[in-house]
Amino acid sequence: MTAVLDYFAVERRGSTVEREVRGGFATFFTMAYIVVLNPLIVGTVKDVDGHVLGIPRVAAATALVAGVMTLLMGVVGRYPFAIAAGLGLNAFVTFTLASQMSWPAAMGLVVLEGLVITALVLTGFRVAVFNAVPAALKAAISVGIGLFIALIGFVDAGFVRRPGAGPVPVQLGSTQNGRLTGWPTLVFVLGLLLTAVLVARRTRGAILISIVVTTVVAAIVEAVAKVGPALPDGSNAAGWQLNVPRWPSKVFEKPDLGLLGKFSLGGSFVKVGIVSAVLFVFTLMLSDFFDTMGTIVGVGAEGGMLDANGSLPGAERVLFVDSVAAVAGGAASVSSNTTYIESAAGVAEGARTGLASVVTGLLFLVALFFTPLVSVIPYEAASPALVIVGFLMLTNIRAIPWDDFGIAIPAFLTIVLMPFTYSITNGIGAGFVSYVVIKVAQRRAREVGWLLWLISALFVVYFAIDPIERMLQG
Repeated sequence: MTAVLDYFAVERRGSTVEREVRGGFATFFTMAYIVVLNPLIVGTVKDVDGHVLGIPRVAAATALVAGVMTLLMGVVGRYPFAIAAGLGLNAFVTFTLASQMSWPAAMGLVVLEGLVITALVLTGFRVAVFNAVPAALKAAISVGIGLFIALIGFVDAGFVRRPGAGPVPVQLGSTQNGRLTGWPTLVFVLGLLLTAVLVARRTRGAILISIVVTTVVAAIVEAVAKVGPALPDGSNAAGWQLNVPRWPSKVFEKPDLGLLGKFSLGGSFVKVGIVSAVLFVFTLMLSDFFDTMGTIVGVGAEGGMLDANGSLPGAERVLFVDSVAAVAGGAASVSSNTTYIESAAGVAEGARTGLASVVTGLLFLVALFFTPLVSVIPYEAASPALVIVGFLMLTNIRAIPWDDFGIAIPAFLTIVLMPFTYSITNGIGAGFVSYVVIKVAQRRAREVGWLLWLISALFVVYFAIDPIERMLQG
């Protein structure tokens, strides 16, 4: 046991085995939804040839890759970061790539993107980029992710919704006049208040306790009120989001791993041409590259794991595992796997080492056989944790020098564009580009390192990818 504690540096990072286990459980419960949600996105849409991957097979592969790669993150990366299929990336693969090529060809592009990023890690380039970002921008990334993860929590729970009509992009609740309705919303509010109280009282296991208690309350409400699910066609809008909290008809289910290895490295080039395939890889790579950087900075700052320069010691190990996870996700036909911002839930519980990731990874492997049981937790029970974790990450805003407009404006754009565009990458890109432009306008261009010049140029291409693609194809 002593050797394990020394390997993970549990005591050196001010943690305990109890905190690591508790944190591992908390992270799992806040991101277990991916085992249900990823199959609904990737497993239900036809590719250009009319083929569907299927929900059961995608669910099994999603749990398997998440479990194995999170275990690898714990053992090799030695930080409390969990890995699973990336939201946003899976939508891009499903609705952009698969609509133009077969599923094996689309997943082959994901594998290629992962191999490119792995090469960048091995050459030291990805770590150099990570370290080149100014500390204030790193703090802004953490704050932006805090707002982003809080918005995700509110939206997932149905507390904040898109109105059916009118000029307002979001509103409170689902009714036309913006009012809260339904038992699930009440369960979310109770869960949010419970989580806030437990965190404010510094209760051990606050987030994990709130998730479990709120799930039990949700199950009781469903048993009494028979609320049912919120349906995709908009009917029963006051129903449960994602899962109905009731005991499943079966607990154990044998996994179908038939999707493993079903990818084609060259199929995309044949189907859409070299130029389009390269642009697709570039888009995937940039999103994956900076989403992970933002997550590491944000979660690392929340756990006090960054050094004086705002960098994560041993970041190369974390980035290497994250890059390999992208390859594994494509090879298993579940889309690129990446480091999850929900890892902050475990960090908020006191997790500071890879031991927590080992726990989370093992739980995903268990979930591989118990996917019906994982589907008991509704968004309304898990989302309160995301909102409170968002608050905790927001406290890093004190590290930004707001009187220096040369860094404050890029920091502001970084912070607001993450939740407003629903993308970590967009926020980081806007921050980088505006930082370089303002420094040049202030005649302080020498303060910008060559890496930031290069990254900003790549982000200009990223933001202009559609007209560039049209120009190259036309």
